[in-house]
Amino acid sequence: MKFITTSAERRIVMGKFRRLFEPVTIGTMQVKNRFVMAPMVTNYCTGDGSVTKRLKAYHEARARGGVGLIVVEATYVHPSGKGFSNEIGIYSDDLIEGLQGLADAVHQHGAKIAVQLFHSGRQSYTTVTGAPLLAPSPIPCPVCREIPMEMSRDDIDEMIAAFASGARRAQAAGIDAIEIHGAHGYLINQFLSPYSNERTDEYGGSIENRARFPLAVLQKIKDTVGNDYPVIYRMSSVEHVPGGLTLEDTKVFSRMLVDHGIDALHVSGGVYQTAEMIIPPAAISQGLYIDNAAAIKAEIEDRVPVIAVGRLKEPAMMEHVIESGKADMIALGRALLADENLPAKLENGTPEQIRKCIACNQGCIDRLFADKDITCLGNPLVGRELEYKLDERVPFRKRVLIIGGGPGGLEAARIAALRRHNVFLYDERQKLGGTMHIASRPPFKGELAELTEFLVSEVRKMDVHIKMDHEVDDRVIERIQPDAVIMATGARPIVPDMPGVDYRNVITAERILNGAFFEGYVVVVGGGSVGCETAEFMADRGADVTVLEMMDGVAGDMGALDRALLMERMDDKGIEIITGAKVKALKGDKVVYEQAEREAQIDEINFIVLAIGYEANTGVEIILQERKIPYFKIGDCAEPRKMIEAIHEGFARAYEL
Repeated sequence: MKFITTSAERRIVMGKFRRLFEPVTIGTMQVKNRFVMAPMVTNYCTGDGSVTKRLKAYHEARARGGVGLIVVEATYVHPSGKGFSNEIGIYSDDLIEGLQGLADAVHQHGAKIAVQLFHSGRQSYTTVTGAPLLAPSPIPCPVCREIPMEMSRDDIDEMIAAFASGARRAQAAGIDAIEIHGAHGYLINQFLSPYSNERTDEYGGSIENRARFPLAVLQKIKDTVGNDYPVIYRMSSVEHVPGGLTLEDTKVFSRMLVDHGIDALHVSGGVYQTAEMIIPPAAISQGLYIDNAAAIKAEIEDRVPVIAVGRLKEPAMMEHVIESGKADMIALGRALLADENLPAKLENGTPEQIRKCIACNQGCIDRLFADKDITCLGNPLVGRELEYKLDERVPFRKRVLIIGGGPGGLEAARIAALRRHNVFLYDERQKLGGTMHIASRPPFKGELAELTEFLVSEVRKMDVHIKMDHEVDDRVIERIQPDAVIMATGARPIVPDMPGVDYRNVITAERILNGAFFEGYVVVVGGGSVGCETAEFMADRGADVTVLEMMDGVAGDMGALDRALLMERMDDKGIEIITGAKVKALKGDKVVYEQAEREAQIDEINFIVLAIGYEANTGVEIILQERKIPYFKIGDCAEPRKMIEAIHEGFARAYEL
């Protein structure tokens, strides 16, 4: 990789993205550039919705990183509309002081801040709200499944007032603007959509009636805070469900919003039933709502700015969106989790230093759906900005040996070097990155290679002594004399002790993904994520594939959004899945298994692929114990798990040295 080294080169790169750094006006608010931090629930607040130091530090880091406008996550305007246990609230005047501190933290870096006013409606749980769910109609969300109470006219009036009071509190706290959350199947979206609104009064039926509630919310806010206070509206331009909103519907609604004084439109899509279209995994194309934003921008005739969102990560794509006039601003969500300094790196002419989001969803939405606090697989600093100070030098520089150049080892080497330790990185393979290379080969996993490239390039830039194709033994330990060792030696595929496992046509999934030959009819033993992704990999290359899994379901170790898309693709590609099947023996071209206490057999198999799990690789541990050298095991060599654990443990252990 070539790194930019001169100011002239930086100016050339910066010139390619000049439109992204032009100022833009939303109502009376001027934003210094076209970057918007999209609202993402963090679960960093207290149970009553109060702002915490952690939330402030998280947002301040992104303001410092150069984003022009931060839209704070869904902020509930009424206790009945709370969506997550530690979500931010704006339902009480007692919360104003905390919001003011958040605004002050963002403002000191030249960014503007808005809060997203929100009510969850039917897309929540009574265990979270502490009260019955409210919705326009008593129709349960297919995901949350609780039947909500149909809102009375008094309920409607109360919620309209709650949104306006939230806007008043935001204004009192020094927040620069508010965004009405009219997207993603929450309360306001529920009123607009025939998918969730079956009312027969003046709030249901025609689009004019279904728009009555969101427009009343907008009008009440304007009456409360004044026409000069900027108000943005986030919409689901299409819901991707039968009977849901279409782009034609939302184009009509966009005109209504502009006619009623909205200051900007933020164009997204999806509802909980189609959550993969809200937070798109890697299998969904980048920039999926650009054309919808362009259509709405044309419909409203450029009367207000339009914000595009939806897996925007490539600077060239962002610049094209602005240059072509398809939208006026770019909203980045997970991209700013992966690298809080993305705008600054572009402005400084160093785009090659950006750590790109790989759309894995492991640290963010997968954790949020479990009602946990969010983080990022590739960026362990997310949400821990107060805990870790990477620019602080350690008081004593240690000799640190890191064994293994996979994701955990690379992150450990990066952090140890940043902390000014003397770092030695050894790997028995010939290429840095370890199993990241194999993991990036199944369909729609290619973006993982971008994280590999980032980690490798960062480590190679630093003063790290790298030794490849070299096993660590007594002589290496004697030569380096390390003060501490980080074991990142990973794990090996499990090969079961059963009849027939040594046949020539029996092979591990790892070898398949590494390029081993296969053809014809293939049976994959093991239906976890590795087995299912390997099955799809082989099906795409012409194999006829069956997956055998002893549990009742497959891919249970995957996040819900990725799993749903994978199951759909496997079905489309004719991959047969047999669950509740315990394999007993492999007999050349046969597999014998037990299902429901009955024995069964599959015949005429060309290849049998083993994907039944991993076992820790800890051989070097004996040497370290004998020499009484302090050591730490990270990632799979501590316990086979996911990549997020390897990277986060590598970060933490290296920082704590």
